Amino acid sequence: MDGIIIGDDGKPRCAWHQGLDDYRRYHDDEWGRPVTDDFRLFEKICLEGFQSGLSWLTILRKRENFRAAFAGFDYGKVAQFGEEDITRCLGDAGIIRHRGKIVSTINNARRALELRDEFGSLAKYFWSYEPGPAERPQVMDLETLRANPTTPVSVRLSKDLKKRGWTFVGPTTVYAFMQAMGLVNDHLDGCFCQREVEAQRLAFRRP
Repeated sequence: MDGIIIGDDGKPRCAWHQGLDDYRRYHDDEWGRPVTDDFRLFEKICLEGFQSGLSWLTILRKRENFRAAFAGFDYGKVAQFGEEDITRCLGDAGIIRHRGKIVSTINNARRALELRDEFGSLAKYFWSYEPGPAERPQVMDLETLRANPTTPVSVRLSKDLKKRGWTFVGPTTVYAFMQAMGLVNDHLDGCFCQREVEAQRLAFRRP
């Protein structure tokens, strides 16, 4: 099937992991599995912003460095970062040294505190944008995935985040976040993870 490759363990997977061990672990163990942990949600939406113009693999391989630089993406701590922290991050060769994206992460941490205060948690806010069955494609093949880098729901979420002052949260970035955090299951038809993820989503208690 287009977009599916068989691993050395005999399992069919989405081909985007390229057969690389670290990328395969991310595909198998993380991508698409539902997440409610606020710090992980905040981490992911920030890292998707850092990815802009780059590949996710580049970011994934620097993720531990990002976690060290941004206090484990504890947004309460990141919200208190100042100019000294910006300078520190700009000098950190282990992350992407882009001032705009660093400043954006600090800004978004402050906005995340506001969301938490309003909704009780980031999870409750983000999961309120989970699309219903009627908003999902009937077939998830490579053509469908490529044709939908954004969705009406990701556009709505992006607009709301921007209205609330978030930055680096365009519709494509937001949809990649939704895919990774399990708000949708975009593993391709034929990938062994698709059924596993769907079973997790069925058993999952929404916040």
